[in-house]
Amino acid sequence: MQCVRSLTLLLLLVVEVHGDFVEPPQPHTALRSLAESQTRLPCHYQPVGGEKVVQVTWYKELADGSKDQIITAHFSEGHTEFGRYSGRVKFESSSPTENSALLIPNTEESDEGSYICHISAFPYGNFERHITVTVWILPISTLDPVILKEGESYRVAASCRAVGRPPPRLSWDTDLPGQSQNRTSEGGSVSSYFSLHPLRSMNGKKLDCLVWHPGLNGPRRISNLLEVQYPPDATITSVSGDWFAGLENAELVCDSGGNPKPQDFTWTRRGGALPDGVSVIGGKLVFGRTLRLNDSGVYECLAKNIAGAGKAEYSVTIAESSRSTGFVKDENFLLIVLGSSAAALVLVLILVVLLVNRHHRNRNRKLERQLTEKTDEINSFSRQNSFRRLNSVSSDPRAKPEDYALLRVDSRMKNSQMSLERPTYKGSQSTLGGKWSPPGGVELDELGRPVIWHEGRESLRQTETDGEKEERRRRVESFLKSSNMSLVQQEEGPRDPDLGEGGSPRVEDWAPTQSVEEEREDDDDGSSSYQISEALTNHFYLSNGFLRPRQHSNAILLHPKGQII
Repeated sequence: MQCVRSLTLLLLLVVEVHGDFVEPPQPHTALRSLAESQTRLPCHYQPVGGEKVVQVTWYKELADGSKDQIITAHFSEGHTEFGRYSGRVKFESSSPTENSALLIPNTEESDEGSYICHISAFPYGNFERHITVTVWILPISTLDPVILKEGESYRVAASCRAVGRPPPRLSWDTDLPGQSQNRTSEGGSVSSYFSLHPLRSMNGKKLDCLVWHPGLNGPRRISNLLEVQYPPDATITSVSGDWFAGLENAELVCDSGGNPKPQDFTWTRRGGALPDGVSVIGGKLVFGRTLRLNDSGVYECLAKNIAGAGKAEYSVTIAESSRSTGFVKDENFLLIVLGSSAAALVLVLILVVLLVNRHHRNRNRKLERQLTEKTDEINSFSRQNSFRRLNSVSSDPRAKPEDYALLRVDSRMKNSQMSLERPTYKGSQSTLGGKWSPPGGVELDELGRPVIWHEGRESLRQTETDGEKEERRRRVESFLKSSNMSLVQQEEGPRDPDLGEGGSPRVEDWAPTQSVEEEREDDDDGSSSYQISEALTNHFYLSNGFLRPRQHSNAILLHPKGQII
């Protein structure tokens, strides 16, 4: 019973303590490699605890079940290569007991097979991994084109071959109408043939072979262009065009198609030999002299290549003179006509430009004269208006437009006073009377004129409206007109029976005085009546119950009929 327990404990110790493979993790592994490339066989055992890898050995299993030793590495004695593998294999790591991966730098088809990685570990025994290697061979492919000729029967146009492991697959990439046929032989060789009926229109068309293999990322393309040979198709052209006697450097050119391009050209003249002085240079027939009338005839060109021959004819007629001479004369005449027309048109355009320019200059001058006349006329009107304003209003150029109404009153009052102060009318009496009384003195301005408004005239003028100024002006003019009329009647007219002594009206019957009082009652602010009273006081005085004009040094006496005395 005790022995059984000891064996059980020993078994559990062995199972739980020994290490394991890091790679490959599975006991059996399959790899794929390409010929002529490096192949790596993984093997890495990881010991546990006090376990230690003592020796590593690689084997290859043969077809009969035996093993072929490849290489061995001991932890203290180094590694050893065996047999035909010597120099062809090596360990990946410099410490094979730690990393036991095997490298085959240049893989061959014979390296395909099953390999064993054998690990000897102390104290737990031996461990193995089995790795199967498949070697692929990339295809080696070729394409053999076939040169075809037009008119041949159905035949192979190109053949494609490839060898590889596993055997590749072949196909064609083309637009040509044809069929392909594939064949497979031993050793992984595959062939494909493409057949068709050759035509000249197929020449130069694409006929590519595609090689497919699992070791390639995509199909391998072998480019090819189909070649179909066909006879030349000859044609003759003339460089000169117009053939006439005396023409120099005349030549005929034989243009020929075909594949391949023909190199053999033969020139003949129907009914006889070629004229003397003519040479053949490639596909050209060159006349080395001037043309003659007897050079006329039918010339033939024969072009040859390996596919056949092509023939062409050209009829040459030699004229006595060139038709192009007349054409040249006509062209010269036409050029002369066109040049003359262009010159005449240019002259007409120049004349039109000059006339238009002259017309515009005359028009500008006329406009300038009219403008000058208008300007002079405006200036003349301005001077006349200025003279009129100065004569009718005031000689002071500093007078303002708003003072014209008052200045006109002053002027008319002045005229009335001067007419009354004439010696001829000293005995006459004024029709003005009533409540006006002579002032103690006359106030004059800087020009010697009586002042007709008080010191506050500026404030009154600012407060007065345009309507009030016009109303005041009308009333003063009406008053002056009545006064002048009375004076005229006193000098020339009959004496009214109602007049008082001396032919003067009574003071109580003086109409203007009554009118002035009525104006005072109608005016809201009384300014107009006050100014009229002030003007009368400054220019008239009361004598024997009548108003008489005051004398002034600047007064001008006027005759009642308007004549200056």
